[in-house]
Amino acid sequence: MSAADEFQARAQQVRRKAQEMEQAAERASDPQERERLRDKARRLREQTDQHESRRRTEDLDPMM
Repeated sequence: MSAADEFQARAQQVRRKAQEMEQAAERASDPQERERLRDKARRLREQTDQHESRRRTEDLDPMM
């Protein structure tokens, strides 16, 4: 498995975890817990998106 494949697999794994947190937030009865889970899911998605964007940029311009 190439480094790119490993990265994609990891990114997908993190996205699944974020989705699980969103679902748990929907089921949470405590508003603070719901908000905490939603925030954590959002941060995970944002970090993954940033890493993917950076990686695509590096793939396009290997001098970076």
